[in-house]
Amino acid sequence: LWLGIGWALVLLVVYLSLTPRPPPAGVHIWDKASHTIAYFSLMFWFAQLHARRLAVALWVLALGAGIEVAQGFTGYREASALDMLANSLGVALGWLAAWRLPNPLARIEALWP
Repeated sequence: LWLGIGWALVLLVVYLSLTPRPPPAGVHIWDKASHTIAYFSLMFWFAQLHARRLAVALWVLALGAGIEVAQGFTGYREASALDMLANSLGVALGWLAAWRLPNPLARIEALWP
């Protein structure tokens, strides 16, 4: 279940990153915050499921880099170094949160019979 939800999050990030009609970001700062939140969510979620957090972080960073490159080839989106920086910040914050906070998925599982 947890992996399925995680992969659904990945598909959502990929879709929103590559769709020709993304939701309007409005303010430029909100766009970067959206990137940070998305990659924080991916890193934090998968860090709860895998003990090898460095591997998770590298995978999420590679996903972000791959999406940025793919955006450059779409013709309707553009690759952005600032987006990649926001993605990386999200991964770093997700790693830190996973390291410092209790595992919420384990707590939920503990409540199930």
